[in-house]
Amino acid sequence: MTKLISVDRCRSGQGTFVVYGDRELAVFLLESPERVFVMDNACPHASGNLSGGEIRDGKVDCPWHHWEFELSTGVCTHSDRARVTCYQAHIRDGYVWAALS
Repeated sequence: MTKLISVDRCRSGQGTFVVYGDRELAVFLLESPERVFVMDNACPHASGNLSGGEIRDGKVDCPWHHWEFELSTGVCTHSDRARVTCYQAHIRDGYVWAALS
């Protein structure tokens, strides 16, 4: 597991953009219950910034063309052939950790 970002730097209910090495990631912190999701930041349609998307019902809406992706799987709600890579993630000791390998 890789330590990505302090939970204090994440915005609850919104995405947070994180660069780790050569990866651009979107981190989503949700509450009630508190949980975290990590996925690649680029929408496969036109590379829209997913961390800037709106979160609704466990999905992120790409701000460019409104393609929706399930936070837990990365699968697009418009076509299951479009997907974003998701990484197993959890919160530990005040940080977001993700399995990036």
